[in-house]
Amino acid sequence: MPLLKVDKLGKSYNTETKVLKDVSFEVGSGEFVSVIGPSGAGKSTLLRCINRMVEIDEGNVIFDGQDVGSLNKKELRKMRTNIGMIFQHYNLVPRLSVIENVLHGRLGYKTTFQGVFGKFSEAEKEHAFFLLEKLGIAEHAYKRCDQLSGGQQQRVGIARSLIQEPKIVLCDEPIASLDPNASKVIMDYLKSITMELNITCIVNLHQVQVARDYSDRIIGLSKGSIVFDGPSYRLTTDSTDLIYGTTTTTVEKRQLVTV
Repeated sequence: MPLLKVDKLGKSYNTETKVLKDVSFEVGSGEFVSVIGPSGAGKSTLLRCINRMVEIDEGNVIFDGQDVGSLNKKELRKMRTNIGMIFQHYNLVPRLSVIENVLHGRLGYKTTFQGVFGKFSEAEKEHAFFLLEKLGIAEHAYKRCDQLSGGQQQRVGIARSLIQEPKIVLCDEPIASLDPNASKVIMDYLKSITMELNITCIVNLHQVQVARDYSDRIIGLSKGSIVFDGPSYRLTTDSTDLIYGTTTTTVEKRQLVTV
């Protein structure tokens, strides 16, 4: 059984435009999947349907054997402890320290009282420091998050996601706000840590070459529909033309092949 099954998923925000149309795919445990496509293709909406940050209009999302769309609030909260989320703009609390932000990833396991008063166990604190060490930012544990660079803040976001001990991590444009060097660091950490911990990772990307370099598999979205789904090495220039609605000349294709 796949860890995630998306079956004929459809989503609209108004009566005129369908953001997602008949989207179907499966993802197994430990896969690293990139979703690429132009702005407005439906990439962010797709991730938000998977963890039901937005409601599903049509079709089904089955995660770890559960129909996500049919869960009540309590069941959904429990399900989300197994789904980590990493955002483009980090979604940290700037005035709180790095370690406090990371520990917020455990709030899904806490009662309201424990969450309000920051009641975290020693084991949870040790795990938080372990993750910060793995991500190379343990020395910043007691700094406020707004004192860190963008790349460092994104690593805090990764640690906050991983402390949930999720089965899958959803990353919505995690490197869109970063320079090339910081982007490489983030993608290297995402790839190595998810491989080491055998966590499934689905990452939305604008950068086609980054998707090729890091992914086991690439899903291409265009106007809300899947137009490519396969191993990264099968993503040709003809495929990217289909995804992005562009035309690559013969000369450009030869140049791409020789790079």
